[in-house]
Amino acid sequence: MDFKGRNKVSPEFSMASMTDIVFLLLIFFMLTSTLVAVDALDLQLPKAEGKTEKSQDVAVSITKDLTFYIDKKPVKKDDLEVLLKAKMQHSDKPVVILRAEEGVPIEEVVYVMDIANRNDYKLILAVRPE
Repeated sequence: MDFKGRNKVSPEFSMASMTDIVFLLLIFFMLTSTLVAVDALDLQLPKAEGKTEKSQDVAVSITKDLTFYIDKKPVKKDDLEVLLKAKMQHSDKPVVILRAEEGVPIEEVVYVMDIANRNDYKLILAVRPE
């Protein structure tokens, strides 16, 4: 009697399913990467070594024409401290990201730093990487 196995294992490997998965992942990452929006104004920051932390509570921006912004919303310089206190009242570790455009007088930067110091906020000065 000649017993032959009917179920032969094929030594070939089909790559069709693997390429489908790779293309689906590629499409997924291409679509999701375009949905990421940076929550910041387009400022020309001064160059320096170091980096800015990603987690932030409030971003304060100062443009060359001395316009102050809190998270992209223009505010008056005199109202800055009151609005910062209102935004930071529910934060247990308040952090202020200061984004001063290149060419802004140092007095304006020190003004925001003084507000952060008086209210015990952690202040991070954002810069453009070299």
